[in-house]
Amino acid sequence: MRKLKKDLQPQEMLRIIFEYAAKIANERRLDHLLMLMADMGREMIVSDRCTVWLLDKQKNEVYSTVAHGVPPLRMPGSAGLVGHSIATGKPIFIDDAYQNIEFKDVLESGAIAMDKKTGYRTKSLMVIPFRNNEGEIMGAYQAVNKLTEQEQFSVKDLEHLSLAASYAGKSLESALLSHEIEETQKEIIFTMGEIGESRSKETGNHVKRVAEYSYLLALGLGMSEEEAELLKIASPMHDIGKVAIPDAVLKKPGKLTDEEFDIMKSHTEIGYGLLKNSKRRILTTAAIVAHQHHEKWNGRGYPQGLKGEEIHIYGRITAIADVFDALGSARVYKAAWELDRILNLFKEERGEHFDPQVVDAFIEQLPKILEIREQYSDIALG
Repeated sequence: MRKLKKDLQPQEMLRIIFEYAAKIANERRLDHLLMLMADMGREMIVSDRCTVWLLDKQKNEVYSTVAHGVPPLRMPGSAGLVGHSIATGKPIFIDDAYQNIEFKDVLESGAIAMDKKTGYRTKSLMVIPFRNNEGEIMGAYQAVNKLTEQEQFSVKDLEHLSLAASYAGKSLESALLSHEIEETQKEIIFTMGEIGESRSKETGNHVKRVAEYSYLLALGLGMSEEEAELLKIASPMHDIGKVAIPDAVLKKPGKLTDEEFDIMKSHTEIGYGLLKNSKRRILTTAAIVAHQHHEKWNGRGYPQGLKGEEIHIYGRITAIADVFDALGSARVYKAAWELDRILNLFKEERGEHFDPQVVDAFIEQLPKILEIREQYSDIALG
């Protein structure tokens, strides 16, 4: 039984608007912004649940990344109440989902079907489209179950939810643009990383594995989800400098001469040079990784001979992720090392090649790391 509430008094409404307006104005992360919008909408109109849907015009789909009580969803742009509201540009009010005739088929295949699975009881619904600064529809708010005694949404609720959308509109457009830029950067970075690895007879899956290992290690070391994700996105660029190493050196099957090894080592400086001038945080992170993933804890690595915590934590993490994958992967010029042999090496190199804390995090995360290795395993070499 839901506890009944009352509609907000004007001073309460102002408090919520001021509270959320400040948060929304400073938020650029799309998921966080959408959750703030959902929370603000729910409080302003006193509903049980609120979902913010976005319109993907390219795919002709609507999607939600965050919502109250339901998982992220993506569906055709014309589907359901949300699709109808966006297509017509008009709000939808439903007093009782189980008694409504106009949208009977949509409700039975949507909210009512979901209720049967979850045990939730949908009664009142309201869907309103919201627009960007140019007046184009960019998505819709969907509210479920009014928590007041009347249990029905009103025109006043429509006004309040429209107000919530207008407050968040500019921030939402900015966050969507930032999100699109970051997604494009991810795609470019991963593709470039694959190019660098393929020249040295590595596989695209090596790039994926190193990225996933780096993510797990970052979390294991206490980094935030956001920072761990940043390193995961950037780490595929660790060997991008290999694009400039001559084939005679890069693909030589035998031991390199001292001169050849010096040429090979230059890939760290080349990679750094390619990335260092960007102001984008993904690429600045990638520059650090490219530059420092061959540095050693004892100061005997390259290119700078950095020691201990002089090496950025991103470089220290990617170093062990890269070495683990390189040793554990079979290539045309070498057999894969057994796991025990790799672990023994890591124990020996704890405090020498590798940061002791990163080695400890690696051991703690080993079960998950092995799952990743299995998930992204290479096709057996013939």
